[in-house]
Amino acid sequence: MYFASSISILALVAPALVSAAPMRHMRRQASAADLLVLKFAGVLEQLESQFYSQALLQFQEVDFTIAGFSDAQVAIEQFSTIVIDETTHSTIIEEEIIDLGSSSISGCSFDFSSVLTDVTIMAATARVVENVGVAAYLGAAHLLDDASLLTAAATILTVEARHQTILNILSGSGTAIPNAFDLALSPSEVLAIAGPFISGCDVGVAANPTLTVTNTGSITPGTSLMFSSHAIPSDTSKLSCQMLTGDMSFSVSLPYSQCVVPSGINGPVAIYVTNDTQPLLANVVERATVNVVAGPTMAFIDTQPQTLGQLAHSGSSSSGSNTSSVSSASTTVSSAAASASSSTDTASIAAAPTSSTSTTTISPAQASSLISSASAQNAVATPGVGGAAAAVVQDSTPGGQNSYSGPSPDGHTNVNGFTN
Repeated sequence: MYFASSISILALVAPALVSAAPMRHMRRQASAADLLVLKFAGVLEQLESQFYSQALLQFQEVDFTIAGFSDAQVAIEQFSTIVIDETTHSTIIEEEIIDLGSSSISGCSFDFSSVLTDVTIMAATARVVENVGVAAYLGAAHLLDDASLLTAAATILTVEARHQTILNILSGSGTAIPNAFDLALSPSEVLAIAGPFISGCDVGVAANPTLTVTNTGSITPGTSLMFSSHAIPSDTSKLSCQMLTGDMSFSVSLPYSQCVVPSGINGPVAIYVTNDTQPLLANVVERATVNVVAGPTMAFIDTQPQTLGQLAHSGSSSSGSNTSSVSSASTTVSSAAASASSSTDTASIAAAPTSSTSTTTISPAQASSLISSASAQNAVATPGVGGAAAAVVQDSTPGGQNSYSGPSPDGHTNVNGFTN
């Protein structure tokens, strides 16, 4: 079944939570800076809640099983909890803006069709969404004039960080808490990553040019990175690539043509292209971004997988050629897939899966799920990959057997003569 029920309960839960939220207060005036930050945060919270809502409506339980989760309900439960939090954040921020005598940004559309193609890519994108959320709240903290608003925003930030940890665990290959410090990004840097998913509204902040990592396959220490951006000139001889994590005081600065991921990096990494060699400071207040040509884009260099994550994720998707596998050594968000935005560059997760043939052993429970999905089509041949058909035969006699042969209904798994 689809998980619309996870979304529908928001109508019952959110109002009760909103009434007790810490951001609400009686002040009716705010500085222009405070309102700009609140409105910007409101758009980001809309983006997050829309992303998770669309994901839960898009995928079935069998999709989570095929993606390699040990128990599909574990992942679904966590995503359902996160969407409730994000929707509540969005509602509270909107009401606070109204209380301060202004109105929230309206008319925004959010298109995630490019990253909701399967659960594997969705889960990888979710890690980016939450890391960018944490970075956005940290990066805007110094812009707020009202200490009460700053404290209230911090109560949201800590929850976003918890979401970040859960998604690192669900990735199966990540470290639950990869760094002792989180990375802060300015609003313009945040929009370089999130902006391509947004269209139809003016968020009041100029976005940095979007940067795409064009490598296919996993990104690990030693990988030489390649980039694409409309802002990168034809002559790249004077450009540098900069890699920055929360644990660094300043970025690793390398020649553009020799941008190799160094050893010792683990977790989320912000990657920039600049027109000088001066390292970027981790402190967002002191970071000089005047020489940033494009970016950042966000990558995950997962070099220290933990047992906790491996318990949640039994293995990678059967589509082993997927360059953005949840269980791969790294997950990179490049910027070429959110085709809905006509005013900015588009954004996507790495590259599309390449066509391949493989044999995968699945558990009886997974096979039964495939049979159930296919049987629901009343034994009609189901188109599969390359125009093939999956044949389902039902025996209605007591103790009879179901047999299944061919690709699954979504084309992810090929079952060769399974009998339950």
